[in-house]
Amino acid sequence: MEQAEARTRLLDAAEALFYERGIQAVGMDQVRTASGVSLKRLYRVFPSKSELVLACLERRDRRWRGRLAAYVDEVHGTEDAGERVLAVYDWLYAWFSEPDFRGCAFVNSFGELGAVDAAVADTVRAHKDAFRDYVAGLVRAAGGAASAVGPLVLLAEGAMTAAAISGSPEPARQARGAAAQLLAAS
Repeated sequence: MEQAEARTRLLDAAEALFYERGIQAVGMDQVRTASGVSLKRLYRVFPSKSELVLACLERRDRRWRGRLAAYVDEVHGTEDAGERVLAVYDWLYAWFSEPDFRGCAFVNSFGELGAVDAAVADTVRAHKDAFRDYVAGLVRAAGGAASAVGPLVLLAEGAMTAAAISGSPEPARQARGAAAQLLAAS
């Protein structure tokens, strides 16, 4: 097995297990079993569980932000700029509707490890900062006030948590409604 294939299999297995069960509940042996990669190879690729967690978060960040941007660009690319801001909440609704949705992996990771693993905390903060910057760019393009960015991000973040707890995608619709009101007022 090539190094790249082993890395991908390990990341796929670890990310699924960590998201479904929690990071602390999953041991490296479980990752080995789920990935089909030997324990020796696992530790050559990821010398520690912390390095595996960070790699999972970094890959998830790229994929998550890429999916969001692609949705906004492809589905709402020709619409007015205000609709592009609101498309963020439409995408959240679709994400929350996925059968394996368990909340925000970054918030979950921070809750488990943020106090004891500075690298995880920094990675989570970088993801949240990048999301905020993305929303800020959409708001600027829509001619909205910079002061609207923080509340718009909080609406999205709150919807993520509420959807995970309630098991319903509806918080995204509620957040979209509030975001529309906020944009109209800004």
